[in-house]
Amino acid sequence: MSGTEPIRIALVGCGRIARNHLDAIDKIDELQLAAVCDVVESRAREAGERADVPWFTSYSKMLEQAPCDVVAVCTPSGLHPAHGMQAARAGRHVVCEKPMAITLTSADELVKACDEAGVQLFVVKQNRLNPPIQLVKRALDKGRFGRLYMANTTVRWTRPQEYYDQAPWRGTWEFDGGALMNQASHYVDLVQWLMGPVESVMAKTATLARRIETEDTGVAILKFRSGALGVIEVTMLTYPRNLEGSITILGEKGSVKIGGTAVNKVETWQFADYDDDDKMVESATYTPPNVYGHGHEGYYRNVLAVLRGDASPDTDGRAGRKSLELILGIYESAKTGHEVPLPLRAKV
Repeated sequence: MSGTEPIRIALVGCGRIARNHLDAIDKIDELQLAAVCDVVESRAREAGERADVPWFTSYSKMLEQAPCDVVAVCTPSGLHPAHGMQAARAGRHVVCEKPMAITLTSADELVKACDEAGVQLFVVKQNRLNPPIQLVKRALDKGRFGRLYMANTTVRWTRPQEYYDQAPWRGTWEFDGGALMNQASHYVDLVQWLMGPVESVMAKTATLARRIETEDTGVAILKFRSGALGVIEVTMLTYPRNLEGSITILGEKGSVKIGGTAVNKVETWQFADYDDDDKMVESATYTPPNVYGHGHEGYYRNVLAVLRGDASPDTDGRAGRKSLELILGIYESAKTGHEVPLPLRAKV
């Protein structure tokens, strides 16, 4: 792609998360919003008029009529594969919100469609770019923890019934998945990205207080291939507001906890041996505007660099699939009451 022309992005799905995409695109000079689309006319019109771009209620028409290089897919989770494949077949690169799909079969179909069309597939995992998380990743890559013993990720947030009532797809198995698949999927991604492959999982989930098909609360025990153990704890029922989005890693020579409401604050940072990275700990803590953080801008900068031929994707379709597989393993364990080995059988 030419290094002088801006990269044009069309966005489909003008709901809650779209604002983060639109703000990130707006902050990067080399990116240009080309069009927006939503099946709800008022939402499409509002987003289009605010950004001063054409708006559509038909996705097919937008792909036909709006000149664009990339499509950002921000529709309900269960529709991500179909919308991503449609963009790929129209020759557009795909930026897909998390989770990339809610079944492995549809995730694989999306990866295949992008491969066959020769387009890039980016799966948004913006929390990997949080400065404190980047510091932890560097420490792990340098071997500062020594042998890894345990990891814990905790998501204690709140989503009131009104949140689920705002859109009929929320909290459904067909289009959304529950607290683990939707709200906590970034944290499931972080634990396997930082700690390495998971060998098996045992889990319990529950729908305790929200009128939804899926779970509002869940816990999972992980065994990593390295021998380390892990715990994922998630609820959307924290009173009265979001309390914590954290990850803790304990190793032979190091202990780290990244906390805050969205892995934005270094709460513990202790290692046996000094490294110059330790000077950056204080400056890595930041206050995000919301639980989504600032990471979408960094994510889009990577998209730009990849399409210019200057970088490789931070998270492509195959990387996005790994956390999806772990979430589906958690669901299978909760459903059957059994320990579930990974990788999963393809039928899930």
